[in-house]
Amino acid sequence: MIEGKGIKKSFGDNQVLVGVDVKLYKGKVNMIIGKSGTGKSVLLKALVGLHDVDEGEVLYNERNYTAMNYKEKKVVRREIGMLFQSGALFDSMTVEQNVLYPLEMFTEMTPVEMQERVDFCLNRVNIKDSNHLFPSEISGGMNKRVAIARAIALNPKYLFCDEPNSGLDPQTSILIDTLIKDITEEFDTTTVVISHDMNSVLEVADFISFVHNGVVWWEGTKDDILKTDNKEVVNFVYASEFMKNLRSARLKGDFF
Repeated sequence: MIEGKGIKKSFGDNQVLVGVDVKLYKGKVNMIIGKSGTGKSVLLKALVGLHDVDEGEVLYNERNYTAMNYKEKKVVRREIGMLFQSGALFDSMTVEQNVLYPLEMFTEMTPVEMQERVDFCLNRVNIKDSNHLFPSEISGGMNKRVAIARAIALNPKYLFCDEPNSGLDPQTSILIDTLIKDITEEFDTTTVVISHDMNSVLEVADFISFVHNGVVWWEGTKDDILKTDNKEVVNFVYASEFMKNLRSARLKGDFF
């Protein structure tokens, strides 16, 4: 489990997080959702350690990450996999070299062991016969899958995904959602996903935290979110025409 307790973060005079309390559960896809500019990406970066918090604590399985020194934090960081919004693959490296990179940086595996791990991770995300291609030579969806392979290369306990479906078509988005869900269950990871896509939320979320005005405004499951009367959550969830129609049907008793 990952816990955030009273997390505050400001940039100059702009206070983005004003006291966030959040719990993120092992073996679950934990979705952090909210409107643009509400602080969800800042919260993710604070949890990972890419932003130092002004106040509060971040705990990994009751270990106080915010109180650790550099050497202690490095141990925890080796347990973290990160999927960035753009994928963030190295353009000058092949698919295989991108996945190999964290293994070379953080392990003492032999070359044979590293190659076996790279092959396993690429097979797990269904990337075949593309080891020696460059990111520019594969599709956007394949880029995201390679980025996931790199994120799980160190067999992380914690997996963070920042807008994993950004820029993808609906069909590819479903494939990425399913892959993240399957990996979470298969490896029993604590997975944290930042998203504004309600289709993804309803497909794969186990637990949802809705961020509004710099705090966690609402928490619950994907079933709870369709039944809540929390005004801000309702306005967010049913912003699209499809979701409005879904809500109307539910209120009439046609669904749910």
